[in-house]
This record gives sequence, structure tokens and C-alpha cells, in this order.
Amino acid sequence: MSDLGRLVAGRYRLVERVGRGGMGTVWRAEDELLGRPVAVKKLLVPPHLNDDEIETLYERTRREARSAARITHPHVIVVHDVVDDEGLPCIVMEYIPSVTLGDLVKSKGALPPAEAARIGAGMAAALRAAHDAGVLHRDVKPANVLLGNDGRIVLTDFGIAVQSGTPSLTRTGELVGSIQYLAPERLRSNIAEPGPACDLWSLGATLYQAVEGRPPFSRDNAIETAYAIAAEEYPPPRNAGDLAPVIAGLLVKEPGKRMDAHEAERLLGGHTTGAGTLLDDQPTRPQRAEVPAVPARKGRRGRRTALWSAAAMAVAASVTGGVLLWPWGGADATSTTPPGSKTASHPSAPRPSAPPPVPSGYHLQKPGKGFSLPVPDGWTRKHPPGGDVAYVDPSGKVGLRINIVPFAGAKDPVQHWRETEEDQTRRDNPGYERVRMDPTTFRGRPAGYWEFTFNGSARKFRAVEVAFSGSDNTQYVVYLVAPNDQWSRYRPVFDTALEGVRLHA
Repeated sequence: MSDLGRLVAGRYRLVERVGRGGMGTVWRAEDELLGRPVAVKKLLVPPHLNDDEIETLYERTRREARSAARITHPHVIVVHDVVDDEGLPCIVMEYIPSVTLGDLVKSKGALPPAEAARIGAGMAAALRAAHDAGVLHRDVKPANVLLGNDGRIVLTDFGIAVQSGTPSLTRTGELVGSIQYLAPERLRSNIAEPGPACDLWSLGATLYQAVEGRPPFSRDNAIETAYAIAAEEYPPPRNAGDLAPVIAGLLVKEPGKRMDAHEAERLLGGHTTGAGTLLDDQPTRPQRAEVPAVPARKGRRGRRTALWSAAAMAVAASVTGGVLLWPWGGADATSTTPPGSKTASHPSAPRPSAPPPVPSGYHLQKPGKGFSLPVPDGWTRKHPPGGDVAYVDPSGKVGLRINIVPFAGAKDPVQHWRETEEDQTRRDNPGYERVRMDPTTFRGRPAGYWEFTFNGSARKFRAVEVAFSGSDNTQYVVYLVAPNDQWSRYRPVFDTALEGVRLHA
């Protein structure tokens, strides 16, 4: 029998069913006492559950109401009441004419980065407020993000949330939450309770889906998905633009190194500076090239000098760095698992696949023996001092640079950077700011990733570097530098180049 038109708790008239999930059905209802629309979530009880399991469902419903009620924030759903209906608990919430982020992406496709950032900022603010109130959501995903018709972003469905100081409702060995958005630490252990970082991973996976139209670790079944989350890397997003650094910072596999809610909210637009928010920069096209200072490079890779010239124009420096930890494609990906960890050396890890075909607008260049990579058409090859090879764009302000040192050994590049190069970089580059420096792997071998920004004479620059070793211990370094306000335009050049690296015998 349909519930349409039925009165719940003598007060709430069910008008229209607006959603249905694994734990309940959501109705648009009319509060006949106050004359306002509300949403009523009715618990669904699957058949054949035993009494203990039914009580667990009841308690989860009550906890959802208590959890949401503890948080007062415009981006968190407001709970009005919890009532009993025919022996089942129902949550009465504010009604928000809306569509879920999941339904929007499913029907319309991927969102522009600026809109995804706006949504992400609201989600990050909601999670910050929840965590400050001692509440973990544990099921952040596109289906639980409401996009109001008035532009409001609301995080809802705290059905499996947990509060500080309350016992878990999860049995040993049981995982709760949607597998596509579960943090890797929740898959490594079924005993430890999740921390706030788990919600931030889920935010990263949600943002990835918003700009790419699919989850970052989509596989054929739950087991393969879980393994991919724990041990593999996601394909780099092609449509993220300036949102890519935030996604990368949120999808760091080690929770202690993952971006927190405050930083995510700030970068996504919750904090506005004089330069604007993350996605507000307007690219400029200066008439002359920049000549920024650049670090002296010592050690096994040799000294890297400041500039290379393009006709009468000097181009950007060979500074190192990059935008957060970043993977480069499928089974062929870079892994952010720290070298030496069990995950990184998992005996059943897939072997690297062949690099992807060279995309349109690129061609293969061979900067050194046994090494080639895709370079944009129209970029000019240069030979700056120090033995590097550089490819410079027509403007003379953007450069892709490659350094190859045969049999250099497998010293940890991050340790090398921290012990020697970062101090030199900070000294020689005004306004130096590290964005990220972390160990990673490239095609199963230890690697390092470093990103920073610095000030040129007329503008700010940004650069990205990955250092890794081949099977014969030859060390390879690939890095790109570009004006910061044009980073979203040139960052894909680095991703394409690194993803397309070919190591020849």
C-alpha cells in the first residue's frame, strides 16, 4: 500500500517520494502544524533481519539525527525532529528543493572545475564543522550532496556517522560506507576507527567524480576496487584544471599526509585573498619573458643553471616542484605509497602496462639514450648548461626540462631535496613556497615529487618535478615550469609527458 498522503506522527503529510537509498526512503511532506515543507526519512528494514540487526538499524537512524543535530552550519542538513511511525523511527529534516551531485553528474556529465570547486568548498566547510563538533560522516559521496535550486550546497545522510565517545555499531570485519569512496586506511584494517582524514579522502573522490564523470578507482567489482584504492593510483584527471592540486592533496594514501578540511576549504574558495580564490586567477600574456632566479643544483645530477634562451628571449628557470602528489595513469601509474611499505612491494601488484599512444598535438622526442617522451608540437629543443635538455614553448616563458644521469644510483630523491636542494632553492628564488614534497613511486620504483611556487621579476611561477630511477639505476628527472596564473593551461603538458615516458633497452 502506498504511503502517499499518509499522516506521520499526526503531523507530517507525505506528499511525494523524492529519494530512496539502502537505509531509507525520503519523502517531501507538509508539516501541518507549522505549515511548512519538510523532508521525512523513513527507515527501511530488510526482511529476515534478526532482532539485534534491527536494533542496530534503529540506533543508526537515531544517531543520524543526533549527529546532524550537533552541527549548526549552512552546508549541513538541519534536523527538526525524530518521530515514531508504525514502530519505525523517522527523521524529519528541512526540505531543500534540489538534485544530488550524483544525479547531476549522471544526467549532465562532468562539471566545470569552477563549479566543482564551489561545491567542494561547501562540502569542506560542512566537514570542518562536523569534525569540530566531534562527528565523522563516514559516507561522503556524490549521492549525499544536495545541490539546492537556490545554489545552496548541503551535506546530508549522516546515517553511518560516528560521534566521539560513542561505541561503534560496526561488527569486527564489517566495513560501512560506499566502497568507491572509502579511504585506503579503512581497507588496510578492520579494527581501527576512522579519523577525520577518511572523510577528506571521500571528498577528494567525490570531487574527482564531479570533474571526470566517474570515480577515481572504478573497477569491475568491489574486491578489485578495494585493491585499487589500497595499492594503485587513479588516472590523472583531464578536466580538473586548477582543482587538480586539491584532489591530489585529498587522495594522498597516507592519512597523516592528507590535506585537512581547513586547507581544502581555503583552497577551494572558502578563504579569499587579495589574489582571489583558487579558480579566480585570470591568465595574463606578458609581452616579454620572465628571467627568474633559479636554484643551484649540486650532487649526482650535476649543477642546474638558471636559464635557457629562446632567440632573444630568456625563459623560465629550471626550478623543480609540482602540484601535490600526482599519479600518471592506470596500472602504469605512479603510486603514492611510501617506498618500502607492504603495499608498495605487494607480490601480486600488476605489472606496468605500455605507455598510452602519443596524443594529438604532441610528438615523441628523445632527449637522451634509452629515453623518450611526448612533447607539444611547436616547442623548440634547447640545450642549456648542465647537460639537461629543454623544450620551450613559443612564448619563451614555459619550459619542459629533462635531466638524465646514467647509473646515478637509487638514493631517495626526497631526502636529497630536503638535505641540499630546498635550501638552495629558497635562497635563490624570492618568495619560494613549498606546496608538496613527498616520496612516491613511478612504475613500481621509488621516486620523489616536489612542487613549489616562487616570484619572478614580474609574475609568480610554479613548477613540478618527478625524479625516478630506471632498472639500471639511471636517474631521470622530468620537470616543468610555467607562470602560475597559466598553470591550468600548462600543467597537462607535464602530465602527458610523464605518462608517456618510454624507457628503451
